[in-house]
Amino acid sequence: MLDAQPTAVPKSSIAHELPIGFHRIHPDVSINYQLNRFSDGSPAMVEAMRKVAPKIFDYRDYTRELSALSREAYERGRLLEGALFLRSAQFYMFPGDAAKEPARRQFVSTMRSVYGVAENAYHVVPYQTASLFAYRFTPPSPRGTIVLACGFDGYVEETFPMVMALRDAGYDVVAFEGPGQGSVLEDVHLAMTPEWDRPVAAVLDHFHLAGVTLLGMSLGGCLAVRAAAREPRVTKVVCDDVLADFEAAILQQVPGPKRLVLRGLLAARASSLVNRMMAMAMRESLVIEWGIKQGMLVTGTPSPYDFLREAMRYETASLSGLLTQDVLIMAGAEDHYVPSTQLVDQFRLLTKARSVTARLFTREEQAQNHIQLGNLGLSVDVIVRWLGGIEGRDRRMNRRPVSP
Repeated sequence: MLDAQPTAVPKSSIAHELPIGFHRIHPDVSINYQLNRFSDGSPAMVEAMRKVAPKIFDYRDYTRELSALSREAYERGRLLEGALFLRSAQFYMFPGDAAKEPARRQFVSTMRSVYGVAENAYHVVPYQTASLFAYRFTPPSPRGTIVLACGFDGYVEETFPMVMALRDAGYDVVAFEGPGQGSVLEDVHLAMTPEWDRPVAAVLDHFHLAGVTLLGMSLGGCLAVRAAAREPRVTKVVCDDVLADFEAAILQQVPGPKRLVLRGLLAARASSLVNRMMAMAMRESLVIEWGIKQGMLVTGTPSPYDFLREAMRYETASLSGLLTQDVLIMAGAEDHYVPSTQLVDQFRLLTKARSVTARLFTREEQAQNHIQLGNLGLSVDVIVRWLGGIEGRDRRMNRRPVSP
């Protein structure tokens, strides 16, 4: 992990206002990632987190200290800081915590206010017998439309900095929450589905869209591939990051020998033994405890065993060969959630895509982490430049004379 911004780090020419720098704040790699994630990158926020980091040993400590930082920021009128500290605290609140839902609502309301989101930018999208939720931001004379979705644990309001950067680069952006995500999970109570073409189709129908770029964040990188395989109105796909095998990403958090045993028990459908092993693993690892509890919530499953079996359905090997679109796949070289080998795996699976571009982000760029946390502006640049290259190619092809 790096603290200072090295002079060699490439600066974003499009999203120049996004901060650069991944900071060493806490010794636990997952806690440190989340502290960096819910920050505007300013020295004041980083220093405030550093002051309380020595007091954080578990999730109860985390929520207490970040909640206190949030209250202080709100009292000082620093609304963005207050919202981000609050979301950080809320991230590690488990279901049943009375503070979780009020914190979410305050975070969402503040983010809309800080980013000046007009009421008519928010949309309720009919979906089966329920609803999804979306925002749409359209610049004058848009170059095209990007449809963006988060993944395993995000709220769409967290993506506002990236969404606004893409809008300012000239793109009409629709950012939505599907089943298992944000308000759709917590207000509508829809569990996540691997059949992601269904919520994508509902969004495209609602906005009367075709010829879109589908951008999936985190687990959304898996969901985007699965959706594009069955939704012809998606003509370009961006996986930020790639996630070809969700179960493998989960199990990599389990030490090697136990991981092999766990895989065997899952294959044998030994539910009671899997639950016993996972209960022990959750006591030993903060990231496993959080991941399993969040996974059960997101997927609507009653036990660790059921969640892990459900996670097996979130893979791209069975559908990647159906993609005929242009595809950009991205990964961080030191992603501690998704093995970087999945970038190569996904590349090899896209056997019929019109084109495949792979980008591995490095420590030298301060973009080595999951979804390039530390240099989000660079990832936006890569996406926009890739889109520009595809658009230029298509224009050139359209100008070619038709052979008699």
